[in-house]
Amino acid sequence: MTAGRPSIFVTRRLPEAVEQRMEALFDTARNPSDAPLEAEAILHGLSGRDVLVPTITDRIDADLIARLPQSVRLIAQFGNGIDNIDVEAAYRRGLTVTNTPSVPTEDTADMAMTLMLALPRRLVEGATRLLAEGEWAGWSPTAMLGQRLRGRALGIVGMGRIGTAVAHRARAFGLAIHYYSRHRRPPSVEERLEATHWADLDAMLGAVDIVSLHTPLTRDTHHILDARRIALMRKGAMVVNVSRPELIEEEALVEGIERGHLRGAALDVFEHRAGINPRLLALAREDRVVLTGHMASATLETRLEMGETVIVNIRAFMDGHQPPHRVLPEGR
Repeated sequence: MTAGRPSIFVTRRLPEAVEQRMEALFDTARNPSDAPLEAEAILHGLSGRDVLVPTITDRIDADLIARLPQSVRLIAQFGNGIDNIDVEAAYRRGLTVTNTPSVPTEDTADMAMTLMLALPRRLVEGATRLLAEGEWAGWSPTAMLGQRLRGRALGIVGMGRIGTAVAHRARAFGLAIHYYSRHRRPPSVEERLEATHWADLDAMLGAVDIVSLHTPLTRDTHHILDARRIALMRKGAMVVNVSRPELIEEEALVEGIERGHLRGAALDVFEHRAGINPRLLALAREDRVVLTGHMASATLETRLEMGETVIVNIRAFMDGHQPPHRVLPEGR
């Protein structure tokens, strides 16, 4: 610490207002660029510091955790997801891990609905290819015909905060709500949303037109939508994912779209560590897939609230209190 203030290291550039508030409250060091850091650079930045403030782009694995300076006591993630952090290894090391849950709920639900509309209404194709590339020949009764959402069945996988927010929006568009979740929602919620609960995900997949994923990534949900389950989906169905790319077996999804079993997919997250799947990009160029670059929580309001949540977690921890958004390993 410097002059009694907690000392922190921030791995990415944050909104200016967040950085200024952190600098006013803490002895703050940060990555001067907005590029992800390698492990050695993270360790160098943490020398003598109390708190690591990473983002989802930082790989905080067991090896890195074992090498953290002894001064580090808290990993205060700037983000809701924590699958980039080996929480079990941190727990064994005696480190506290926090995140910023609930903050991006409304914006993420908005993006899910945007993507749900974009594919069947051919928004990217109509706005970008035809207009920007000069291919639009004017209005025609048979031009750019898409598909109506109203009357279709939406299957939500994971009816937590975001899944429930999506259901509220989808009802306004006339979609029938179906859901699969670890915990069934109270009858009052189901009645308000006219939602049908399915205890069997396999059965639900064959009964809906759109599958939207809103479940956390865990050992049990990794590839929850795999080749077998994709084959169970209705012909012409579509997939929406604003959660985690690892929830989907991407090669199986691509194959399902290529062979015409699925209408397509609208994805805000996808495998990209080794470069975006060229087959996925080809489908996007054919307007059978809509891709956005992890934009679901990308509003200024959400980023500011995330920053404030990180600050609250740090201050509570450094004051000797349990931070309000502590993350524990599965089963603890």
